[in-house]
Amino acid sequence: MVGTYIAEREVDAFRSSTGRWLLGSFLGWMTILACVIGVGLVILAVRWLQNMATSYEVTDQRLIVRRGLVMKSIDEIELYRIKDIRVDYSLVNQLTDIGTITITSTDRTTGNAQFVLRDVPAARERREGIRKLVDRARQRRGVRELDVDGEDWR
Repeated sequence: MVGTYIAEREVDAFRSSTGRWLLGSFLGWMTILACVIGVGLVILAVRWLQNMATSYEVTDQRLIVRRGLVMKSIDEIELYRIKDIRVDYSLVNQLTDIGTITITSTDRTTGNAQFVLRDVPAARERREGIRKLVDRARQRRGVRELDVDGEDWR
């Protein structure tokens, strides 16, 4: 259909959480201990700047990652191209409700590699939300996934 456009709507927007990383990871606790000798404050400042320089936006069609303070970049992953979404979290991460979301995609942004979102607040819920959006995006575009094993394909 020529001229058909479906308006894209934002579903979620978030950043990695410095505070939850500080309390919810082993490295965060080590940083707190290092603050006693002053080194931890530098680590904390660097981590906070990294988190402030990166933001994530999920629409009903794309995952948009904005990075940078001075030199900025924007990466987009079309949701229908996402093949797998994994969330990892430790026992300490669970206490502060953060996790690492790893996305495997056929999108050029990922270059057939994994795309990692670290220290994501409510990572389990966000993963499930993205998974549902991926299913809807595939249905809307009529995309079906076909896995082919190299040895069996002839």
